[in-house]
Amino acid sequence: MTDLPRNPAPPIYRTATEPKLRLLIPLVVACALFMENLDSTIIATSIPQIAQSLGESPLHLNLAVTSYLLSLAVFIPVSGWVADRFGARNVFCGAIVMFTVGSALCGLSTSLAMLVATRILQGFGGAMMTPVGRLILLRSFPKEALVQAMTYVTIPALIGPTMGPIVGGFLTTYVSWRWIFYINIPIGLIGITLAMRYCENVKMPAPPRFDFAGFAICGVALASTELVLESAGRQLVPLSAELALATVAIAGMALYRWHARRTPNPAVDLRIFRLRSFSLSVLAGGVCRMGLSAVPFLLPLQLQLGFGMTAMQSGAITFVSSLGAILMKSASPPILRHFGFRKLLIGNGLLVGVLITGMAAFTDATPHVLLYAYLLLFGFMRSVQFTCLNTLGYADVPSDMMSRATSVSSVGQQLSMSFGVAIGATLLGLLLGDGGTVTAAEFRTVYPLVAILPTLGSLFFIRLLPTDGMQVSGYHPRGASPAQTASPRPTASSNAPAP
Repeated sequence: MTDLPRNPAPPIYRTATEPKLRLLIPLVVACALFMENLDSTIIATSIPQIAQSLGESPLHLNLAVTSYLLSLAVFIPVSGWVADRFGARNVFCGAIVMFTVGSALCGLSTSLAMLVATRILQGFGGAMMTPVGRLILLRSFPKEALVQAMTYVTIPALIGPTMGPIVGGFLTTYVSWRWIFYINIPIGLIGITLAMRYCENVKMPAPPRFDFAGFAICGVALASTELVLESAGRQLVPLSAELALATVAIAGMALYRWHARRTPNPAVDLRIFRLRSFSLSVLAGGVCRMGLSAVPFLLPLQLQLGFGMTAMQSGAITFVSSLGAILMKSASPPILRHFGFRKLLIGNGLLVGVLITGMAAFTDATPHVLLYAYLLLFGFMRSVQFTCLNTLGYADVPSDMMSRATSVSSVGQQLSMSFGVAIGATLLGLLLGDGGTVTAAEFRTVYPLVAILPTLGSLFFIRLLPTDGMQVSGYHPRGASPAQTASPRPTASSNAPAP
């Protein structure tokens, strides 16, 4: 007689037996997110000054943003395996060290090439730091406590984007743009200290062999795609080279799909996309993120180059958007319980598209109080979309696939953010032509074009069922039971083909 399969024993979480860890573990992860988010918003505010110091065009400085994001995306697939092999705490602390050292080297940069190279090093640290930190969080809390845990971790982390524009504007205007990178050094030391004290060094007993061939194929495909987006319309490389890169990108993606279907443990496990809620969070959510991620790059350029503001004046305005995000976090659990993922992602996605379009109406005569109110609302709604997308991605993922889901989701997030910045810079470049100077006029066209992305992405969430993600959101549509599930739940041993 064949034994019937038995359900594995539910995991035991330290947060259930040690209540103080329910706050301390999110605080540890928040230190990593704080550094990453502070870094991204600080550099956006300082782009015109860095460009002037290095003798470059401000539009070329988008390379300092996208090289970091692309480095994150390329190296994130390694993070889950490395954490399983060497222990989540060890990898997390090592990643913070690398990120901190990369930050110090960024501050010492004397050319755009050096800045891009050190940003890539910084991105390698971030590729391990943020997803492994998120993995620590996911392995420390049961699913029913995940929304609250995400709220704890994102509130401190959002202080970074709130402080970033003001701190970046102050340091750039009154000290030096180099200090926007040096500021990460003490934060990194605090993160290492907290992680060593409160996080478990969880390892997998026998992690599978890492797919280095798939990692290389995926990395080449992603890097080629980014380079194509960077060069489109700006002639950074000859047309023949651009076409060759596009061919490599398409061929690399096709080759990786073929490779992943024939590899037991691929670097990026595409089988996870069989989960409807996860695939929509990454793919449709990626389209939304591209539009939403272009705005923090475009807005400081509009205020400084278009309206003639200083970095300090610009930062004092753009920080309001992050303040709106912080205000949203305390409201996210009840909002999700009331509307559910489907209604919220569709309706809010359409609304943020309208808000981005409205930024085209900003002028140098627009009262600052109106700018504050508008960006506060935009920051609130933008954060609603991000929180829903991030939480939906893990709502129906089985525990034995959580590590892979974390890596794939993180790759998708970083790629969409990188592509969004590249698209914003490319649109500006196309409008300016050869040797043009950025003025306020270009933004009246760029913002409506960027707004198409979140508008289009939100429409794909029609495919969600009202019951998707109920266990996480707490939303119970009429006629559905709490135990009802609508998404298939593959296991790690599933042999289903990749999409």
